[in-house]
Amino acid sequence: MRKFMARSCGSGGFKREDFASIGENVIIEEGVLVFEAKHISIGSNVYIGHHAILRGYDRSEMIIGDDTWIGQFCYMNSAGGVEIGSRVGIGPGVKIMSSKHGEEGRDVPILLCDLEFAGVVIEDDCDIGMGAIVLPGVTVGRGSQVGAGAVVTKDVPPYAVVAGVPARKIRERPDRAKT
Repeated sequence: MRKFMARSCGSGGFKREDFASIGENVIIEEGVLVFEAKHISIGSNVYIGHHAILRGYDRSEMIIGDDTWIGQFCYMNSAGGVEIGSRVGIGPGVKIMSSKHGEEGRDVPILLCDLEFAGVVIEDDCDIGMGAIVLPGVTVGRGSQVGAGAVVTKDVPPYAVVAGVPARKIRERPDRAKT
């Protein structure tokens, strides 16, 4: 049987020059941890809140678009790739996962099963509510809104509003605001 081998991922400390690229006016608050920064690209005018964790991986990339806001205590795992568009709001405590343990039968502890990788895409102009979880392989369509605490297990159509566990479509955002 395979054996679990504990190992450190490092301190999470970083310097701006460690990133694959980083734009202008990027605010990274105190307490943010970054792992494998050389696989993370950040656009311009991006805010990353206190104690967020960005986990890059050598097999894939994390791309964060321009004018994006990432709240406090977020966790983003880009083992399978994470692409966040421009003008995206990601509320405090959001989790974005792009890998999971596979299932190899009852004889193999889940922790020892091989990882499965599936990228996450959050298109431009989306809002991901506080504490939401976006699971591997999901695309959140342009202009969509994910409710607080939702668990997104499948693709979200453009301009949809989804909520719940698992997330389901509640309605579509209107073409224009009512006056």
